[in-house]
Amino acid sequence: MNELLYIDSSVQGDQSVSRRLTAHAVDRWRDAHPESTVTYRDLATNPIPHLGDPASPALTAELIDEIKRADTIVLGLPLYNFGAPSTVKAWVDHIVAPGLSIDAETGAGLLGDTEFVVLESRGGGYGPGTPRQGWDHAESWLPHAVSMTGLSPRFIIAELTMADVNPAMAELKPLAAESLSQAFTAIDALWEVDENAA
Repeated sequence: MNELLYIDSSVQGDQSVSRRLTAHAVDRWRDAHPESTVTYRDLATNPIPHLGDPASPALTAELIDEIKRADTIVLGLPLYNFGAPSTVKAWVDHIVAPGLSIDAETGAGLLGDTEFVVLESRGGGYGPGTPRQGWDHAESWLPHAVSMTGLSPRFIIAELTMADVNPAMAELKPLAAESLSQAFTAIDALWEVDENAA
């Protein structure tokens, strides 16, 4: 039986674009894996404590075990102030653990068998040629942060998500809609659905 680890981190609730993306991805996953099980974590409503909490060792083991059981991780990652939410940083800090996610003797990552899909939402434009090219530190940070565990994130990004609510970005609404549509299309292509399944 396939298992999915489904993680949200946006504080925007129903207004969150990253939550729309993760919900769509989970629906797609279930279509492709009808007998699958899903483990859900909402890092916004149930944040993980930072390292040093008295319960940290037990929690670290629990979080890594969730990954080891999963075939796929889907992580919703909104860009806050040019970086990842601190709750995602806390999650990463726990899962990078010698002896649990990293072989203590060889240094080899132990989580490399798990597919890792990151669905990122960015309020502005950060692509090549834009004034803020290179300011998305979440996309550049996460692959390095988890690299020792063997995880290798694949990013699907929707940007200009503030265009619908920021009058100064009104002219960018068509580009925002195109970016969101492309993200949904990329999600749809992640897992093959058996159209002949009952």
